[in-house]
Amino acid sequence: MKTMLITGATSGIGLAAAHALAAEGHHLVLVGRNPDKLSAAAQSVGGDARVDTLVCDLSRLEQVRALADTVRERYDRLDVLANNAGGFYAHRSETADGLESTFALNHLAEFLLTELLLDLLRAGAPARILFTSSAMHYGNTLRFDDPQFRHGYSGQAAYGRAKLANILYARDLARRLPANLVTANAFHPGVVATDIWDSAPWFARPALAIAKRLFMISPEEGARTLTYLATDPDVAAVTGCYFQHNRVKAPGRAAQDDAAAARLHRLCADLVGLPQ
Repeated sequence: MKTMLITGATSGIGLAAAHALAAEGHHLVLVGRNPDKLSAAAQSVGGDARVDTLVCDLSRLEQVRALADTVRERYDRLDVLANNAGGFYAHRSETADGLESTFALNHLAEFLLTELLLDLLRAGAPARILFTSSAMHYGNTLRFDDPQFRHGYSGQAAYGRAKLANILYARDLARRLPANLVTANAFHPGVVATDIWDSAPWFARPALAIAKRLFMISPEEGARTLTYLATDPDVAAVTGCYFQHNRVKAPGRAAQDDAAAARLHRLCADLVGLPQ
């Protein structure tokens, strides 16, 4: 039995993965911002698996720090950290910390939580860190001159850049952490029919509603790569990679830039107040 923390666990890919991993008997720590939804998620998982819940609004850095403190207090090891929470913002907004919302939720929160839990992951070695990224990273580049996306904001570009950052961070972690102790990988789950699309611009919602019924895959299908990367022995020593359909796939050119990965680490550490 392994201890696995899943963010964004109250619906969609996170909840589907929780069901699959609980069926294998793992100890799950489900994280979400809504206590009622968390309780319902834990009850729906059921079975004999141990399921704990922790409330955290990942868009607020002080809550991410509090979450990490609680995890360190309650558990002496962590085998899998699945950074799965995310959101799409059609219009630019800022969090309570004054950070652009898409980057803050989809990457900065994951960066901070991962960095604060590295000691627990080392204690759980061999451990695994996962990032739910997206094929939307292709064609995007990071704008280090405008990381808060104050100019020319587009929801699609902001989301793609955040998911690009996930892949670069996985590469950075792979460089820093021995693969026999902790691995880090990102993956594209597919185009999944989840509520993330509810935040799309109003004019796109009718087409998306049709696409969800006809073309998008189910959360259960989308969760397969997450559960594969969390448990399969074939990828126990694979690190710093981008996966699609349970296979390593070459990410976009910008996602293979190790200098950009190192620069991104410094930027994120500065934004969340960690030493570089």
